[in-house]
Amino acid sequence: MRAAIYNPYLDTLGGGERYTMAFAHVLVNKGYGVNVQWKDASIKVKLEKRFGINLEGVNFVHDIKRGDGYDVCFWVSDGSIPLLRARKNILHFQMPFKNINGKSLLNKMKFYRINKIICNSYFTKEYIDKEFGIKSDVIYPPVSTDELKPKKKENFIISVGRFSQLTQAKRQDVLVNTFKKLYDSGYKKWSIILAGGVEVGVDKIVDKLRDNSAGYPVKIIESPSWKEVKDLYSRAKIFWTASGYGIDEDKEPKRLEHFGITVVEAMSAGTIPLAYSAGGHSEIVSEGESGYLWKTKQELLKKTQILLKDKNLQLKLSKNARRSSEVYEYERFEAQVLEIL
Repeated sequence: MRAAIYNPYLDTLGGGERYTMAFAHVLVNKGYGVNVQWKDASIKVKLEKRFGINLEGVNFVHDIKRGDGYDVCFWVSDGSIPLLRARKNILHFQMPFKNINGKSLLNKMKFYRINKIICNSYFTKEYIDKEFGIKSDVIYPPVSTDELKPKKKENFIISVGRFSQLTQAKRQDVLVNTFKKLYDSGYKKWSIILAGGVEVGVDKIVDKLRDNSAGYPVKIIESPSWKEVKDLYSRAKIFWTASGYGIDEDKEPKRLEHFGITVVEAMSAGTIPLAYSAGGHSEIVSEGESGYLWKTKQELLKKTQILLKDKNLQLKLSKNARRSSEVYEYERFEAQVLEIL
């Protein structure tokens, strides 16, 4: 059996790329020979290092010919609908595309060749179904919950996310500014670590963050390995994310967090999330039970202060966060993928 995979964003090494490689991993374990379309085969080493995933049995080739001659084709859409030619074709949407003439006659014809359409969250599904006039299914991304365990927790906040601003607005600048206020309000024993990829679309973002955080305990880790990220999750008490902050959801939904893998990863390690209330975050975090959602910088600051003052509350939310994260374990993802093959 042969399977073909296409993802035009592989070099960004983000959540969508982790999803794609997890899909490939399921296929290999099922006995498929897997070819991924990418011109530079060295991407394989980068993907394995970043995501801590074994890609043995996955080959990187110049062209999968839209699945022609393959038993299965898994294709990540960039907003366009490809004319796929495998025996079974699966189209995956990572982003909530809008106003791209999705219901065109040509698209409707191409959908006849597609056996299954899947999205990474219900947030994404809502926009995709409306834009293309279809009914997609949701398969949440898998998270390595068995690899993420809490260690002795330390007084630091962790935020994990690409520093790129090409598509999504991760807004690490918001986190730095809020942390400075937290620190100045009396939390002198606390620090924050910002970790993320710098492979694509970074420009001078990291330099600006370093300049803005001068004099404060702010550490920036560029392109960390999966081993480094796991260690940070395990030791941090709090997880912050401002992904999507300041974005008009109705106008630019694709610039919000489409799901939020890093939020789930943090929760798996017993790290309490405070996530910006937009996009896929609300599907993951249960307000006041497994973490907090926030809309303004002042709300992020106040909820963090409340949390840091109450150790019993920290223990409760940390425990609940770990339990909630189990929904996204790899075995669930594998079972759902096998069901559609």
